[in-house]
Amino acid sequence: MSLTLEIVTPEARVYSDTIETVVIPTVVGEIGILPGHIPLVTQVTEGELRVTKDGKVSVLVVGTGFAQIDADRVSVLAERAITFEKIDEHAVEAALKRAQDALAAKEALEPAEIERLESVVRFSVAQLGIKRRGR
Repeated sequence: MSLTLEIVTPEARVYSDTIETVVIPTVVGEIGILPGHIPLVTQVTEGELRVTKDGKVSVLVVGTGFAQIDADRVSVLAERAITFEKIDEHAVEAALKRAQDALAAKEALEPAEIERLESVVRFSVAQLGIKRRGR
């Protein structure tokens, strides 16, 4: 048996394929999805999403969003998502520095902006972690 996984952001469909398993980062921890999983809707958090296909594990980084699991179909709707191959380490480091610098001046920021910048930091750290591990 197999799963159909689709990862969509506001800009594009980042991933769509038939896979064996997927591990999704959620606000309550990672969840592993196998074929025949019970129906579930969960909130996704920034982090590493691991896909197993043909016995090989590949990694993507996802931002906040939601995942819907319905038997053999997994849909992830995320603010951001990127495959390992598309991560530009230098661009991520620059974005991380900009976000950290802006957060250092917290008193001048609205709470929503602080939350957005913290999300950028978490997403950037996840990208750098994966890229530097070489997966």
